[in-house]
Amino acid sequence: MRRAELEHIVRAAADIVADEIVVIGSQAVVGVFADPPAPLVLSMEADVFPLNAPERSIEIDANIGDGSRFHDQFGYYAHGVGPETAHAPAGWELRTVRLELKPVSGWKNIAVGHCMLIDDVVLAKLVAGREKDFVYAEAALRAELVDADGLRRGLPLIHAADREIARVNLETVLARL
Repeated sequence: MRRAELEHIVRAAADIVADEIVVIGSQAVVGVFADPPAPLVLSMEADVFPLNAPERSIEIDANIGDGSRFHDQFGYYAHGVGPETAHAPAGWELRTVRLELKPVSGWKNIAVGHCMLIDDVVLAKLVAGREKDFVYAEAALRAELVDADGLRRGLPLIHAADREIARVNLETVLARL
């Protein structure tokens, strides 16, 4: 996913729910870094939810989600999720990068997105622990978008039930580098 595609999703989602949009998961990196490495932007799906009414994510899914006309027309889509979807470190919501998208052709309102920081994305991926999550974490480390010490410092912020999984998975990823 490219930055322009993420901005399009944020604008469309904001228009649907009349709210600011939170972007979590792998494609949040596109809102934080201008040109992230290719292995970090393979997905054509952005996980999003309305800031003030996360329960309205279903409306985003219905309008610009997987299999929608939006998806068919543009080749990328939004996945309406909730804030609990990512098992991210405590306080991640306070560490997002704000995107203020000025109106452009076809859009009359300012749209605001809040993108999860890459450190928090990687830590959440280490909790999930799928092969694709390891690949993502490795790519972020190789590109020096995150560093091992910073990730280790973030481990205590992960929910106690997930912390050991994240720690073991971090060490696994580091051993693979």
